[in-house]
Amino acid sequence: MKILIVGGGHPDTWPNQLADFDFYIGVDRGSLYLLQAGLPLDLAVGDFDSLTESERNRVFTQSNQYLQAPAQKDDTDTQLALLWATQHYPKAQYICIGLTGGRMDHFLANLWMVLEPRFTKFATQIHLLDRQNTIQFYLPGEHTIYQVPSMKYLAYVCLTPMQSLSLYDSKYTLNHQKVTYPISYASNEFLTDTARVAFSDGILAVIQSKDA
Repeated sequence: MKILIVGGGHPDTWPNQLADFDFYIGVDRGSLYLLQAGLPLDLAVGDFDSLTESERNRVFTQSNQYLQAPAQKDDTDTQLALLWATQHYPKAQYICIGLTGGRMDHFLANLWMVLEPRFTKFATQIHLLDRQNTIQFYLPGEHTIYQVPSMKYLAYVCLTPMQSLSLYDSKYTLNHQKVTYPISYASNEFLTDTARVAFSDGILAVIQSKDA
């Protein structure tokens, strides 16, 4: 099952091909953007403080269901949406768009969600996408990274320290590197259409990207 979670980032940042999902969740203004794009809105989540009264009414009327949260709360709207998705569809793939390209504090909150224990076990099922970037998360082990067509650059982002990190089959490699603080090994590149990474502990984000 594939679930699309749409944040409030402008649709200009969205990737293409959004019509093949099983369930659509709008996060705050992302709910309105889904409706404006002619896509389904199975669930709207948020405090909806970014919408006018008429826009809120449209979302509440046209969504299959909605969850309205108070404006002052511990979780972000995106966290609430992902929490609902993982509780109701724990085996799904969660494709998240509209979460990048805007406020930096929001982006960092979205990037670091996988460090929260309630989301860590779902880390490999969470993908962040926009027109220029794909972000996937990995847990310890050895993994093959498959190049997304048109994405030239490859970055290995250690969200945590690691006792051992090895990068294989890419332009720049590492062999059992000890990582003592979070760091992004950026601007790497594929040599073929796959690369491999192995690490002992922690959480790794792999970013594939291209120039605008």
